Amino acid sequence: MEAGERRRLRQEAAEYYRGLRVPERMEEVLNALFPLPPQDLYGELANYFSKFSKAPVICKVVGRKVIDGVGEPTLEVEIYCTVKNYEKRICSSVMATHSQIPENALPETIEADERERNESVYTAVEWVCDSLNTMLRDLDPTDQCQADKILGEYFEEKVEERKEIERQEKEMREEEESGKVTTSPASGHSGATPKQKKGRKSVKHLLLQDTPIPPAEPAEPVLCGSLAIGGTSLAIARAGATISRVPLYLYTALLKHKETPKEITLPLPMVTVLYCEKNSPTKLKLVKEVMLIPPVELLLHQGIEIVLEIQKEITRKIESPGKTPASRAESRRGRGHKAQPGSLKRISHLGCLITGYDSLEQLLLQLQAACNSLGLELGTDLYLAINCAAHELMDYDKGKYEILTGTFKSPDEMVAMYVEMIKNFPFITALIDPIRKEDREQWSSICRALGSKCFLIAEDAATQISKLKTDQNINIAMCSGVVLKYINQTTVSDLIELTGILDGQRHISILGSPDRESSDESLVDLAVGLGARFLKLGGLSRGERVAKYNRLLAIEEELAANGALRKPKLEFVDFAEEKPAQLPDVLSAPQKV
Repeated sequence: MEAGERRRLRQEAAEYYRGLRVPERMEEVLNALFPLPPQDLYGELANYFSKFSKAPVICKVVGRKVIDGVGEPTLEVEIYCTVKNYEKRICSSVMATHSQIPENALPETIEADERERNESVYTAVEWVCDSLNTMLRDLDPTDQCQADKILGEYFEEKVEERKEIERQEKEMREEEESGKVTTSPASGHSGATPKQKKGRKSVKHLLLQDTPIPPAEPAEPVLCGSLAIGGTSLAIARAGATISRVPLYLYTALLKHKETPKEITLPLPMVTVLYCEKNSPTKLKLVKEVMLIPPVELLLHQGIEIVLEIQKEITRKIESPGKTPASRAESRRGRGHKAQPGSLKRISHLGCLITGYDSLEQLLLQLQAACNSLGLELGTDLYLAINCAAHELMDYDKGKYEILTGTFKSPDEMVAMYVEMIKNFPFITALIDPIRKEDREQWSSICRALGSKCFLIAEDAATQISKLKTDQNINIAMCSGVVLKYINQTTVSDLIELTGILDGQRHISILGSPDRESSDESLVDLAVGLGARFLKLGGLSRGERVAKYNRLLAIEEELAANGALRKPKLEFVDFAEEKPAQLPDVLSAPQKV
């Protein structure tokens, strides 16, 4: 009986292994390895048989609350896959977030934002660990399209749930208000007079105002927990790249173009060197960020080194105003006996020096002096970009932008001012948010006037990503390009689709780092793989930002070693003539201040 049972088991085992071609493949690999015996025989056998193993599938998705680069809570998503019958942690991603709270916000507004942020992270962790963990189980991590489809449908369900809750709350408020009105005596007569007064007052206001400005568009509401969608999509993309054994930037390029490109052009970094607070005691309000852009002729590591030297020189000049570079040694010797100015003790959340100026000319003169001290010239050795953040300048009572303390300009006057600025300072190659997105007519005017001389980029002036994807258009009349930020419910598939839309509409793509950045370096890989023209990462301080610059330099080194690095070729767009204008031709003869 036992012997018969053993024979039956041997026969079943033989049939089982023959059905899977194990004896045939074992003979094949042993015959192939014997002539050149490898040092690690079992390693080679494992490599050979791994080709026939099942593809990894997602077995678990974990969300947890972590701390970002500015000490605020955010979301981390981990992906676990079943690999060769074992559960294995593949990768994780940490989400960066964007704050819509202005600099001069009231303390209660800041506290409310902190409460909402904590609640959003808590909800996102719940979504990931519960619903998304179940919905994504057994999914191929390399199927990014299907993963993002599942995430998008889940998000839409949550949006509809929220709308239903708001509808019910609105009905309850209306019922309560109607009950109060019916019980209130003489309510009809008492309400008429204020309405009439309000009407007369508004007519008088309209008569006094020259041309009413378009009101500010309301900020797009952010659904509590939406971090879970973007964080999970990015984590799955990283898992897909890991499983495919390619870097994330190559994996992203493959997702976008359906094939691996032979050459890749790296985005040029916009390196923030100065951050000017809008509520500082100095007069200049027009400038929020000052950024340096290396020339296309240099490798990125060379350009970054130049920017670092300029940043150090600017710091020295602010520490010792009026001193020449020759007196640096004396300045260093005496520095220990003097307290540093307050501005030098403050580093912005963007990773750069916080300072202020009384005029644009003062700022540009200091930059030019720092460059000249190093034998460099703006407009030749590197270029300048300015983030104006015009939406923060509007005085809605006056209907004008406050560019200096007490100095106001209408939207049309802003266009004229920028034309004069670029005429006097042609080394400025990019203006970010020079005008609010609501002033569409002026966007058209400034693009026609300056589009052939500099990039006119919309950041906060652009539509939110979700609306941009729905409308398939840019929510302003004209612009050179748009800054895209990977936040909230944005997915990797969304970025692929949106950069395709921008490419087809003659807009450049700029991937931007949000205000509250994390240590995750994936943004750089996404920018490279998507073919972004610029990369806006902040300054060269703070570990979470420097890590991204280091990642960009590592990608450059890898592409150069593989002979796959293509030099960027920048060109402005002449909106008036519909012809491309080459960047070197436009800025070949920079004008000095």
